[in-house]
Amino acid sequence: MPGENLTRDEARERAALLSVDGYEVSLDLRSATGEHDGDGPRTFRSVTTVRFRCAEPGASSFADLIAPAVTSVSLNGRDLDPGQVFDGSRILLEDLAAENELVVDAQCAYSRTGEGMHRFVDPEDGEVYLYTQYEPADARRVFANFEQPDLKAPYRFEVRAPEGWTVWSNGVGDLADGVWRFAETKPISTYITCVVAGPYHYVTDHYERVFEDGTRLDIPLGAMCRKGLAPHFDADDVFLVTKQGLDFFHDHFDHPYPFGKYDQAFVPEYNLGAMENPGMVTFREEFIFRGKVTQASYEGRANVILHEMAHMWFGDLVTMEWWDDLWLKESFADFMGAFALVGATRFTDGWITFANRRKAWAYRADQLPSTHPVTADIRDLQDAKLNFDGITYAKGASVLKQLVAYAGQDAFLEGARRYFKRHAYGNTRLGDLLSVLEETSGRDMAAWSRAWLETAGVNSLTPQVLLRADGTVDELAVVQEAAESHPELRPHRVAVGLYRRTAAGTLERYAQAETDVEGPRTVVAELAGADAPELVLVNDDDLTYCKTRFDDTSLATLREALGDLTDPLARALCWSALWNMTRDALLPARDFIGLVLRFAGRETDIGVLQMLHAWAESAAVHYTAPERREAAGRRLAEGAAEQLRAAGEGSEQQLAWARFVARVACAEADFELLASLLDGTEKLPGLEVDQELRWAFLEPLAAHGAADEKRLDEELARDDTASGRRHHVRCLAARPSEAVKAQCWAQVVESDALSNALVEATIAGFAQPSQRELLAPYAEKYFAVIERVWTERSIQIGMDVVRGLFPSYEDSEETLDATDAWLAAHEDAAPALRRLVLEARDDLARALRGQACDAAAG
Repeated sequence: MPGENLTRDEARERAALLSVDGYEVSLDLRSATGEHDGDGPRTFRSVTTVRFRCAEPGASSFADLIAPAVTSVSLNGRDLDPGQVFDGSRILLEDLAAENELVVDAQCAYSRTGEGMHRFVDPEDGEVYLYTQYEPADARRVFANFEQPDLKAPYRFEVRAPEGWTVWSNGVGDLADGVWRFAETKPISTYITCVVAGPYHYVTDHYERVFEDGTRLDIPLGAMCRKGLAPHFDADDVFLVTKQGLDFFHDHFDHPYPFGKYDQAFVPEYNLGAMENPGMVTFREEFIFRGKVTQASYEGRANVILHEMAHMWFGDLVTMEWWDDLWLKESFADFMGAFALVGATRFTDGWITFANRRKAWAYRADQLPSTHPVTADIRDLQDAKLNFDGITYAKGASVLKQLVAYAGQDAFLEGARRYFKRHAYGNTRLGDLLSVLEETSGRDMAAWSRAWLETAGVNSLTPQVLLRADGTVDELAVVQEAAESHPELRPHRVAVGLYRRTAAGTLERYAQAETDVEGPRTVVAELAGADAPELVLVNDDDLTYCKTRFDDTSLATLREALGDLTDPLARALCWSALWNMTRDALLPARDFIGLVLRFAGRETDIGVLQMLHAWAESAAVHYTAPERREAAGRRLAEGAAEQLRAAGEGSEQQLAWARFVARVACAEADFELLASLLDGTEKLPGLEVDQELRWAFLEPLAAHGAADEKRLDEELARDDTASGRRHHVRCLAARPSEAVKAQCWAQVVESDALSNALVEATIAGFAQPSQRELLAPYAEKYFAVIERVWTERSIQIGMDVVRGLFPSYEDSEETLDATDAWLAAHEDAAPALRRLVLEARDDLARALRGQACDAAAG
């Protein structure tokens, strides 16, 4: 048997053979507390009973289980020898009957990597917290099962836990005789079953809905976090967004929430943003804010809450058959999250964030060598793990936004309603969705799918303007281009906006036309005769997914008047287009930084401002010519400090600029400012230097040798919490010392003692852009160890190491050559590993092109 990496072919063969009637899973988690005996991993008992049918009696198949030990296996009352049938990841099942019962008694391991049953010990009070995380295939680390999305079944869980704990699962639970027993679930996939257990702080509420036919829906609501975070937990706002989302989806989906209760757990050391386990959604606890944050953070949390809620229908009620169609849940949830955010909550500018932030993720992913169609070719589970990417989420959501413009919102939503009714509790493929959308829209969905879902790459749209002698528009056309590697020219429904300065000095739209762009050049006839524009914005209102370019007049206008553009969405689209031009080596990094320093202080949308900060920092670090990098850094730091002092007292802008000052600090004056804000010798009216901001200020001080271990230990004594320890580890790793870097490398690469969260913190501190010379020796070491790390460690830790330790700050042709040499010598390496290295190589090559563009600017 080939091991852990289940292939699509194996899954299809098993699905054709087996159907599952139900699971009974009994977990004994009392071993989570107390001393751990022995040298092996800490384990818990897992007993699973699976009832399933076989279409071909006498055939053989297998169940999935990853466990240190199996005590017993029984198939149809026949005891099997675990040593003969269990190989560490699969249980061989031979001579199956038409109806079967499998009972597996195993010792499963608690996880420290966020995969399976994760165990966390809170350093603040010593309490132990457990939660599960499975996607795409880690339920087999907790109980024996058939680990693939199309073998759905109902589940009954029972859990024994330490005294005083509470246990939650997908269904409602009750404690009797020391055992938590949970109501049977609806038929769901293995990867969305869930158990959360521990002394969590738990808050309750409820949701009621009366439908037009008089039926009433009452959903118990719960929200939980570690006890140490309870003082910071704003559960009321979580419940507010939850209720608004449930109202919105009930209004639009015509299918009541199908999973009973709705709990939301904010858990420690979580690898993802959140996970849509029905009835028991899990989130990373960083969504509970320990200090002051901007509204962009609250908007981001609300978006994630709504994204996961949309999954209750797209993903949980109706599930993709295999990971090829992962987009059927993730693209829809990403789109519906933004759609509900704007339509149901206080965050009515959510489409601006979508255009500026989510699409930036998609544009980057779609230009990598690993880009793929939205509906992907997923050969195995490692492929699936890596496909939770910007294509599947943000590009897919952008494509659906384009579909709404193409087919109409009413037709789109009616298609969703029919989809739920036809496939409830089942599994689907691409064609199942396209068929209902074709019914409701009257559009050719096959042609749309071929263009948008089944091809990769991003098109660029550029305006061409010809003027008459009287200064009016003679012809305005949109030119469409595609990369040679992905030459598809797609149909785009776009709005083209014309802008000019007003007498008041603002830059305003005075004409707009919607049109269908097809082929290499499309004339927008409706705009002929309009007054000459100073700015032409293709994809005005952000209807389609494309890279927007500018003609020379428009670019000159933006250089002088970007801050005068009054429409916040148009402004965000222009910023995004300018950043894409910088990444594509069409705009020198110094020019982009100059635009940020000149106009970002006038940005009213706080999410856009924070995105500009990230882009400007990246421009200085990655895309600036090396000989100009130091000057660019000083320029950015000085400008940031100036904007910080000019920002309104207590404003979100003030907080954002304060954090940006810390990120770009590079000179003695910067460090003096941060140190004085930390010790209180300087105060900026309105700026509260809370604990989270203190750690943000300390990291650059540590990285530049201005805060030593003693100083960092003193800060930890102020904040000896789980969050504080992560910050402390990151700051310790940031110190500019050969010994420190060697220790960090050994802790991450040569040992598995650190948890996933501390691996992430160590890598973040280790890789400092100001320490290029100190990091140089690790480029060669990186290529020597990554294949071993990928083989020996869990896929999550492997991804963290391969991505996080790539020598991106050794940005030279020599590093590019070393990367190519590794790829050439490791053609047989795991495809997922090669993909990660190829992506890092592409980022490096893009940075070098950007540096050449910046150097050539004179």
